[in-house]
Amino acid sequence: MRKILLLALVLTTGLIFIGRLFYLQIYDTSATTLSKNNAIKVVYDYPQRGHIYDRNGALLVTNQPSYDLMAIPKEIKPFDTLALSKLIAVTPDKLRKELKRAWNYSPRQAQVIIPTLSKEEYAFLGEQLRKYEGFYIQKRSLRDYQIDFGANFLGYIQEVNRSTIKKDPYYQSGDLIGRQGVEQQYEDILRGIKGVKRYQKDRFNRAIGPYKNGLLDTLPVPGNDVTLTIDAELQRYAETLLTNKRGGIVALEPSTGEILVLASAPNYDPSDLVGRKRSKNYTKMYYDSISKPLTDRALQGQYAPGSPFKALTGLIGLQEGVIGLNESVYCKGSYNYGGRKPLGCHAHKRSVNLVSGIAHSCNSYFATVYRKTIDKFETPQKGMNAWKRHLESFGLGNYMGYDLPTGKKGLIPGADFYDRYYEFYWGPTTNISNAIGQGEVLTTPIQMANFTAAIANRGHFFRPHIIKNIKGVDSIPAIYTNRNNTTINPSHFEPVVQGLNDVYNFGTAKSLQVPGIDICGKTGTAENYVKIDGKRVQLTDHSTFVAFAPKDDPKIAIAVFIENGYWGSRYGGRIASLLIDKYLNGEVVRKDLEHWILTHSLEEEYAKPLSGKPFPINDGKKISAKFLAEVTTQE
Repeated sequence: MRKILLLALVLTTGLIFIGRLFYLQIYDTSATTLSKNNAIKVVYDYPQRGHIYDRNGALLVTNQPSYDLMAIPKEIKPFDTLALSKLIAVTPDKLRKELKRAWNYSPRQAQVIIPTLSKEEYAFLGEQLRKYEGFYIQKRSLRDYQIDFGANFLGYIQEVNRSTIKKDPYYQSGDLIGRQGVEQQYEDILRGIKGVKRYQKDRFNRAIGPYKNGLLDTLPVPGNDVTLTIDAELQRYAETLLTNKRGGIVALEPSTGEILVLASAPNYDPSDLVGRKRSKNYTKMYYDSISKPLTDRALQGQYAPGSPFKALTGLIGLQEGVIGLNESVYCKGSYNYGGRKPLGCHAHKRSVNLVSGIAHSCNSYFATVYRKTIDKFETPQKGMNAWKRHLESFGLGNYMGYDLPTGKKGLIPGADFYDRYYEFYWGPTTNISNAIGQGEVLTTPIQMANFTAAIANRGHFFRPHIIKNIKGVDSIPAIYTNRNNTTINPSHFEPVVQGLNDVYNFGTAKSLQVPGIDICGKTGTAENYVKIDGKRVQLTDHSTFVAFAPKDDPKIAIAVFIENGYWGSRYGGRIASLLIDKYLNGEVVRKDLEHWILTHSLEEEYAKPLSGKPFPINDGKKISAKFLAEVTTQE
C-alpha cells in the first residue's frame, strides 16, 4: 500500500511539473516576451506622411525632418542632467519631469523624452550622445505648411494620448496622429505604415547587429497623397476678406457638392501648431473664449439664418398648395394678427407675390405663407411636422454627413419641441418668426450653402465633401456622388430662382451686381440675442447672405455669415459678390466693393460691452421656465 501511495505521489508531482512546463513553453509567452525585450532593441522607421494638394494641384502641406530624443528608462545610466539639458535647450527640471513620466509609464519601453529637436540641437547632441547611455535619436517628419491659411479645414498633428494607444495598437508612445480637419478625417490614409528594425543586444545592452540578419525587419510605407476640393486662391481671398471680422464662409460647386471654400474667422496660421511651440500656442488659443480661433464657425456656428430662409418657406408653400404664383399679400409695413404686430417689415406698403416678396424680402408675405402651411393640416402638430420634413430634405436640422470630423446639427423644431415646453395651445402664430428664419430655427453656414446649392440645382444636392481624390484609390465614396432629392417638386423652383435673381436686379442687393454675371441671392439680417443678468438682450444684428451664379448652369453656391455685421448687404452681400466675381471672372471687377470690405473692420463692434434692451420672447404668453432655459442656451 505504501509503495502504491509513493508511486502515485511521484507520478502526480511529475505530471504537475510536466503540465506547468507545457503551459509556460506553449501557452504562456510572457517569459519569451520578456527575454526578447531584454535581448532585442526595436526601432521604428516612420514613413513620410501623405502630401495634401488643392483642386488645381497646388501643394498645401508637405513634410519636414524632425528629431526626437528617445530613451528606454531602465537602460539609462547616471548622467549629467545639466549638460544634457543645455544641449537640448530645456531646463533640468523639465528633463527630470519627462524622465519620471517615462519611467512611470513603462521602464522597458522606448519613449519620447524631448520631441522635435531643431537641426542645430540635433547636430550638437549627435556628437555627445555616446555619453548618455539609454538615449538615442529617432528621426521622423513634421508637417511643413506651404500656406498660412486654411488651418480650420487642414487640422494639425500631435502626439497620441494614452487612450488612443489603448484603443489602437498601431500607435506607440510618442507617435503622431492627425487632429481636426483633413488630418484627422483621413488619418489612416495620410499616416502610412511604420517600418520596424530589430537589433540584437549583448549582455551590456549594446546593439551588436540586426536581429536574425534583418529577416523580420519591414520598410516604412509612405502615406497616400490626397487632393482636396478646395480652391486655394479663392480660400486665401475669402480669409483676407474676413480680416478683422468674425464669421464663416462656405462655397460649394452645386453640380458635385465639392467644397470650394471653407473659411472661418478668426483663424490662425497652421504652422503655429507645429513643433515645440504647438503646446504653448494651442493653450493660448484654447483659452481664448472671446474670439475662439479653434472654433470652425463655418461648421460649428449655429445661427438664425434670417431672410435667406424665406426661399424655403416659399417652396414649402408651393409644394403644399397653399399659395399661387399670382396670389398677393398686402403689406402694411408689418404682419398683423389678433391686434398684434409681431413682425415688422420694410417700407413697401403694397401687394407682393412670391417673386416680388423674395426680391424685396417681405416679412408679411412669408409669415402669411407659413401660417397657411401649418393651418392646412388638421392640427398644428401635423402641420409643423410636415414643414419640418420638407426642411430636413434640404439637409437642415441634422448633421450633414460631410467628410470632416466636426460640426453642429442646427435646429428645425417640430411638434414635439413645442409640445414639451408650451403649457397652452400653440399654433403657427406662436412661432411665426420661423417663417423668416428667426424664432427657434438654427442653421450652420455649411447648411445654408447646401440649401442654396439645392435651389440652384432646382431640387437636389450632392452631399458636401472636401476630398477630391486619393492617390491609389479609383474613386471617392458613393455617399458623395449620390444625388439627394428634396421633397419639393422641381417645377416649383423656377419662380423662387427668379425672385432670387430679382434680388440683384432691383431688390435688396441691387447695388451688389457684378457686370457680366447673372447672380441669384438673398440678403439677411439675423437678430442677435444673448442672456445678460437673466434677461434676453438684443445686440447688433448679424449679416447673412446666400447666392449662386450663374442663374442657369450654376458653378458656385455660397453662404456668408458675419457676426454683428448689421444687415445682409453691408458685409455678407459684398463678400459673396466679390467671391463670385473672383471665381467666375478670374479677377475682381468690383474694386469698389473690395476696397470697402478691406478697409472696414468690426473690431470696435466686438470690443463693445454687452448691452441692449430686454426683448420679450413670447409676446406675453405663458411659457415654461424649461423652454426659456433651452432657448437662451441655444442662443
